[in-house]
Formats: sequence, C-alpha cells, structure tokens
Amino acid sequence: MDSYLIQVKNGAGTRPSILDVRINGTGKGKVRKPHWAVRASEMSKKTFNPIRTIVDSMKVEANPKKPMISLSIGDPTVFGNLPTADEVTQAMKDALESGNYNGYAPSVGYQSCREAVAAYYSCPEAPLETQDVILASGCSQAIEMALAVLANPGQNILVPRPGFSLYKTLALSLGIEVKFYNLLPEKSWEIDLKQLESLVDEKTACLIVNNPSNTCGSVFSKGHLQKILAVASRQCIPILADEIYGDMVFSECKYEPIATLSTNVPILSCSGLAKRWLVPGWRMGWILVHDRRDIFGNEIRDGLVRLSQRILGPCAVVQGALRHILHRTPSEFYHNTLSFLKVWSPKEETWVGGETRPISCLGPTPVSGACPYELRELAASQLPQLERDPWATVSLGCAQLTSHPPRSFQCFEYPNFFRVVITVPEEMMMEACRRIQQFCEQHYQCGDGIQDLECDK
Repeated sequence: MDSYLIQVKNGAGTRPSILDVRINGTGKGKVRKPHWAVRASEMSKKTFNPIRTIVDSMKVEANPKKPMISLSIGDPTVFGNLPTADEVTQAMKDALESGNYNGYAPSVGYQSCREAVAAYYSCPEAPLETQDVILASGCSQAIEMALAVLANPGQNILVPRPGFSLYKTLALSLGIEVKFYNLLPEKSWEIDLKQLESLVDEKTACLIVNNPSNTCGSVFSKGHLQKILAVASRQCIPILADEIYGDMVFSECKYEPIATLSTNVPILSCSGLAKRWLVPGWRMGWILVHDRRDIFGNEIRDGLVRLSQRILGPCAVVQGALRHILHRTPSEFYHNTLSFLKVWSPKEETWVGGETRPISCLGPTPVSGACPYELRELAASQLPQLERDPWATVSLGCAQLTSHPPRSFQCFEYPNFFRVVITVPEEMMMEACRRIQQFCEQHYQCGDGIQDLECDK
C-alpha cells in the first residue's frame, strides 16, 4: 500500500494564512487526469416513444391546394367540437376559487378523493375501499407505477399486438422485456389465447389487458374475459388492466370490467379522467387494487405507496374537483359524446387494399362495438403495395403515413396498416375519407404492377 506525507509550511510563531500542501506518493500509481465525461443514462437511452417521436418531429408541407386535416394525435379538445360537460368545468372553478387546493397533496391523493373514486367504481362483484385507490398523474403514470411495482429488470411482461406503444416504452426503459401476444382481426380482435399462454415462462411478471382496446376499438365479451382470466389463473400471473376507455362503448355492446369477473386473479386496473370526461390535459388517473384472495398482500400496496412518493403527481386542484366530476356529470354528456360517432353500415364501406371494410376500423365488423372518442382503430387500409408517394399530397397529416406508408403502423407493432384518429368535426372527417379513397384509387397497384381497383361509389 502506498504511503503519503503531507507537509505544511508555517511561518515562525504565527498561524499560517496560506497552507502549502504537497502530497508525496511513494508508489507508482497513475494520477487521474480530470476530463469531462458526461453521458446520458442507460434508462434515457432505452426510452423511446414511437408515437411522440413521430408527431413531435413531423414536418409536413401541406398541399397548397388543400387545407391540412390532422388525423394524428387523438386530442378531443383541438377542434372544440368535443367539449367537457359544464358541470366538470364548474367543479374545477369551485375547487380553484375555494383556495383549499393550492398546497401539496398527499402522495397517494387526498383521502376524500380516493373515497370518491372507490365509491364510483365499487360494486358487489368487485368491492373497493379507500386504501384500494392510488391517484396518479393521468392513466399513463398509473400504468408506469403498476408496471414498476410488478416487474423487475430482467423479467418480462405480455403485451397486446397491435396495441398501445406506451407499454413497450415504459417496460424497456425499466429494463423489462416485452413479449407480444396476438390479437385476431378475424375474431373481432380477441386474444389468441393459445399463443398468449405459450409465451409464459418463469420470468413473466404480468399480463397487460387493454379493454376496450386502444388501436382496435374492440370490446371483449364476458366469455372471452373469463378465458383470459383462466390463463392468468393457471399460470399464476397478475393482470394489469388498462381500462381508460371503460364505459365508452356503443349500446350494442357491453363493457365488463375484468375485475368483476375475477375470483382469484389479482388485478391492478388503471384509468382516469382523460377519455370519458374529455380532459386529457388535466392529468388525473388512478390505480384500483383488486385482490380478493390477498395475493398481493401488503407488499404490492406498500410498493405503490413508495412509488407514488417519488413525485407528487396528481394535480391538487383537479383532486379538489374530482368528487363533483364523478358524481355530478350528467348521463346525457356521456351519451352525447358517443352519439358524435355512428357505426358504419355495410352500405357505407370503402374498398381498399383488396377487400371491403368500413373505413373507420380494421376488421370485419364496424368498430367492433367500441367507441373511444379518439377511435384509435387502424383505418381500414392495407397498403403494402401502394406507390411511395408522400402522404402530404393527400393533405391529411396521418402521423404514421407521412414518410413511409408501408411501415406506417409499426409503432403499434402491426406494419402495413395505418391509423387515423377521428376527433375532427363531421364535415372534415368526411372530406378526409374522400381524400383517402381518392388517393387509393389513384395509387393502388396490384402485385403484377397493373392498377386494378374498383371503388364502391
């Protein structure tokens, strides 16, 4: 071991005002030469959100002869045609003017707000109490916390394909492997249960179930949900349920919260205000803990509390308004939101890419019963053989179509399809559909290179 001698020179009889310190090393070790070496963390390098990356960096030159119709990010507030209810706005005004919600809220949310959420969602089939609710900054943070508490780096999660890209974004940044299970278009986007179960191994931490579906617009039947639960039960895998579009379905279809059907599978259900109440910018979400067999025990609940303490996420003012939002929003508001869109009849179909399908969905049935206001279904256009003309010529602004049409839907793990978001006013949407049809008529090429397209006028 090297020894060092520190020599201090002092003036005679006085305290030194300056210390001259010299270190003599007797060994042959190298002295570190200081240099700047600041690098981004591995977590930041692993984080990639394909939707936001495309939209945030998209630069499209619109056709000067046609105004741009944006069908990219699903924000119902952009065009003003889908406002929230007056009662929702008034609840926010009252909370703000009260002056009671300007400070820090508890990390898991105000007790009264958690009580309100528990009361709103509790039912005999899936009872909830206050301690079963954790508030978050939107459904996205709720999903992030649920993933973080269930899975460790090196484990894997099961994710739907096609599906919302955020699951993969969050998992990979946390060092969690993603395994995709398939949704079957010929079965109204039900899960391929056999393929799903084949993916399970000793490192599988949870199964993500998104119902109603974000991208496909489908709603799982009670029977199919029970089959999903049977797989989770056999394999002893907890479920992370993304139910942000819960209750936003057409009257012809019934939405069943998966927790109401579970007798033993523990479930973390994530939702929030963004979709049903049309206020995505307010960033209010929640996690509902369903665990009737006490499989999670205290460990998962304590873990969620600790994760919520990292950052005080939920807005205090929105929390102050939450009870009135949940219990005073009139039923007519929900009905009017859904009636904005109509299920397309077979006579209103468009022939694209070799088969006839409704333009508003990917699949053999119109919208499959779901009606999220964004209609994040895949627009029914199979386009692998289209010429590579820039989509700016259509002046649509479909985010995934702008530069590379054949690869456009890869951010949803489903290439050769594209997605449109229907939040624009009706007249703009009809014009957008006309442009899509016109583009396909002009540019579709059959396999032998000969144009062969007959559109149903």
